[in-house]
Amino acid sequence: MSRVIRFSGDSGDGMQMVGNLFSESAAFAGYGVFTFPDYPAEVRAPQGTVAGVSGFQVHFSSQAVAHEGDKCDILVAMNPAALVAHRKYAKSTAMLLLDSDNYTKESVAKVGYDIETIDSELKLEECTIVEAPITQMTLDAVAEFELDRKSALKCRNMVVLGVTLGMYDIPIDYAKKFIEKKFGKKNPLVSKANIAALEAGENYAKNRHLVGEVEHSSEKALEPGTYRSVNGNQAVAWGFIAAAEKSGRPLFCGSYPITPATGILEELAKHKALGVKTVQAEDEIAGICTAIGASFGGALAVTTTSGPGLALKSEALGLAVMAQIPLVVVDVQRGGPSTGLPTKSEQADLLQAMYGRNGDSPLVVLTAHSPADCFDKAYLAAKIALERMMPVVLLTDANLANGTEPWKIKRVAELQEINPPIVSREELADKAECFNEHGLFNPYSANEELARYWAIPGTEGLEHRLGGLEKQPVTGVISYNPADHASMGALRAERVAMVAEMVLPVVSEGSIGGDMLVLAWGSNVGKVREAVMQLHSEKQEIAFATIDLINPLQNGLLEELAMYDHILVCESNSGQLASHLRSMTNHPDIRSVTDMGARPFDVDALKEVIYSHINQN
Repeated sequence: MSRVIRFSGDSGDGMQMVGNLFSESAAFAGYGVFTFPDYPAEVRAPQGTVAGVSGFQVHFSSQAVAHEGDKCDILVAMNPAALVAHRKYAKSTAMLLLDSDNYTKESVAKVGYDIETIDSELKLEECTIVEAPITQMTLDAVAEFELDRKSALKCRNMVVLGVTLGMYDIPIDYAKKFIEKKFGKKNPLVSKANIAALEAGENYAKNRHLVGEVEHSSEKALEPGTYRSVNGNQAVAWGFIAAAEKSGRPLFCGSYPITPATGILEELAKHKALGVKTVQAEDEIAGICTAIGASFGGALAVTTTSGPGLALKSEALGLAVMAQIPLVVVDVQRGGPSTGLPTKSEQADLLQAMYGRNGDSPLVVLTAHSPADCFDKAYLAAKIALERMMPVVLLTDANLANGTEPWKIKRVAELQEINPPIVSREELADKAECFNEHGLFNPYSANEELARYWAIPGTEGLEHRLGGLEKQPVTGVISYNPADHASMGALRAERVAMVAEMVLPVVSEGSIGGDMLVLAWGSNVGKVREAVMQLHSEKQEIAFATIDLINPLQNGLLEELAMYDHILVCESNSGQLASHLRSMTNHPDIRSVTDMGARPFDVDALKEVIYSHINQN
């Protein structure tokens, strides 16, 4: 059994902090945890309005969890606007924890309801409503510290945290340590006030006998090891840092801030002590161009962006394809088109990542499917880029970037080796094809994996030039010969195709070889897998597989597709992966389950849709 809690309130009510502290406290208590921050794009909408409501959802269980949960069991709503905005995300029988001090005739009218009828209009009859005087409890708890009212009310979120932790008998020790570390030295009075509010909330839960139950299991939620909470953006940054350490290449990130990708740049900027260099460029084009320059100079170079920025980077990305420059572009997808929905998630950049450049300019497209997996995929993207001398696009999304889960800390010694094809004149002395008749280096000479030898500028005897004009094979001399263009185009495609050998093959689970295979990628993997496994347990002949490598198609995928009569692709777009698979295979029945609402899939709704497809067969 698992539980889902959603914290909601004004943008200034501290719901993101409460959600993070609850999830981390639960993880320290041994629960499996997965989170989903849900906040508006507006910097600060008017207080008490629906547009300004910020939310944070936590899914926790005594067993491992792989997604943020569906509708919540407990909805914390700090004001009427929060209740109106997030009631739809709560179960019909949910517990509603309300700050009764904030539910006045005026505040309810502000969001377009009448205080006498709001319960019936929002269909709260089946809910368990806990009207707690959170504001007054806060003022009473911190009275001894003589804070001004505004400062005192900032502690309200700690009362809420104490109540919800107390309901599930989760120790508040971790939250106390966090508060002491955050405020203790700078403002000890604020630290003591927040701890007092936290303890008041815990006492309220126990005195009111507000008990939430999570059934315990003999299965451990987490395998033994050292863990920390991590979101997808942090994990991406750490994956690159680990890859730089393993490859011996300095790490450079040239990026322009854009929601929801900025966190990667911010995290990397913290680690100058590890040799990380970051540049906040004046625009997206400058960001990728600085990264290309750093890569040419011998660095592990990355640039981070979201959909609008990927569009702007397309010409420079084509240069990286032509010049065979090792580069990783992280696209943290959000709702589009144009500036679209900056704080909401979508998977609609897939075809842009694959084809959004002029000419035939193939590159590797890799995806991550959980916050923790973002570390592995960032590391793998760097390994591919460095070892095969090519650009790689890593697709994550807003749900992964901002969502958190426990991550088992890895040792660099345990990670795969990364061996860039860096060479010296002496190492190539016996390779005649690497030099022309004048003894000058041929910059497009390559190894067995078709990776261009990396002659870092300044290497004596390997002076060379690269550029965006078409080349002769091997020599790199500019060429307008049709045969040369055809040959280099085929080479670029072959180089990308060979990357499939570096990624583990697709393997399905469930009713292997049955009637239907369901595919998922990105942040939808956890929910789609759960829906499929529930149907499988109900004796439906259905299987599931995750796709992590989309271009080239992951090894084993075509063989898996051939085993099933019907293929169902679940994705948060208009059916882009399904369309791509239809173009790449002759399978007679590839269908789509799509959701363009910029919200995570719902497991129960998915089950119904998948079941309807089963009945169509």
